[in-house]
Amino acid sequence: MVGQRKWSRRTAAIVFLTPALLCLLAFQLLPMVSSILISFTDWDLLTHWTKMNFIGWDNYAQVFREEKSYTAIRNVFVFLLGYLPSIVVLGTLLAVMLNRPIRGVKVYRAAVFVPVITSWVAVSIVWRWLLNGQSGLINYLLSQVGIQGPIWLQDDFWAMIAIILVTLWKDIGFVSIILLAGLQDISEDYYEAAELDGASPWSKLWRITVPLLSPTLYFVVTISLINSFQLFDQVLIMTNGGPAGATSTIVEQVYRNAFQFNKMGFAAAQSWVLLLIIFVSTLVLQQVQRRWVVYDR
Repeated sequence: MVGQRKWSRRTAAIVFLTPALLCLLAFQLLPMVSSILISFTDWDLLTHWTKMNFIGWDNYAQVFREEKSYTAIRNVFVFLLGYLPSIVVLGTLLAVMLNRPIRGVKVYRAAVFVPVITSWVAVSIVWRWLLNGQSGLINYLLSQVGIQGPIWLQDDFWAMIAIILVTLWKDIGFVSIILLAGLQDISEDYYEAAELDGASPWSKLWRITVPLLSPTLYFVVTISLINSFQLFDQVLIMTNGGPAGATSTIVEQVYRNAFQFNKMGFAAAQSWVLLLIIFVSTLVLQQVQRRWVVYDR
C-alpha cells in the first residue's frame, strides 16, 4: 500500500513536471546547444542549415580582433559605473522612505512600481521625445530656469548619461520593492535598542539597516549587474547605438550581426563571449560578497 502511494506521487509529479520540462528543453536547452554549434560555423542565416561550414575558432578570434567589440564592452562598463552604484543607493533610500508608516504609503509603492511593468519600447519612445535636443520637454523645462540643455541623444558624452538616467527611472521601482521586502524582515528590536543607546538616524541606517539588508543588497547588485550586460532595448530605440558607437552594446551588436548582416555564426560567438564575461563578473562578485554580506542576525 505504501509502495503504491509512493508510485502514485511519483506519477503525479512526472505528469505535472513534464510540460514544464518539455518547454525548458525546447526553448532553453536546445537553443543553447544549437548556438554553440552555430558559433563554430559560417552560417549566414540565409542558406539551409545543412550547408553550414565548420570554421573552428575563427568567429571567436574575430570577436577579439574587432575594435567594435572592445567599444561595446567599454560602453557597457561605462554604463555599469554610472548605473550600478546609483540604483543601489537610490533604491535603498527609496525603500527606506516607502517603509515608513506614512499615510497613503501603499499608493506610493504602487506608483513607484508602475514604470517597471511598462514596456521598454513605450518607455524608450516617450523618453526619446522628452530628451529631444530641440523640442523635448526636458530641455524646455531647463530653459525656464536659465539652463541650456544639451543635445542629449546626439552627443557622445550625454547619450550614455541619458541611457543611464532612463534605465534608473524604470528599474528603481523594482529594486526598491525588493529592498523594501528585505527591510520589513528586519526586527524592530534592533532599532529600539539603538534608540535606547541614543543612536542617530544615520547611525541606525549605517550600522543596523545596511548590514542586515546586505543579503538583499547582494541579490540586487547581482541581478542589476547581469541585466546591465544585457543592455539592449533602450539603446536600440533611443540612440540606435550612436552617436558614432557611443552607446553601442554587446547585445546590440549581436542583434545587428545576426539579423541585419546575416552573420549568425559570428553573432553566436559574441553571445558566448558575453556569457563568459557575465560568468566571470558574477564569480568575482560572489567572492567579494563574503567580505561585506552578513547572513547571521
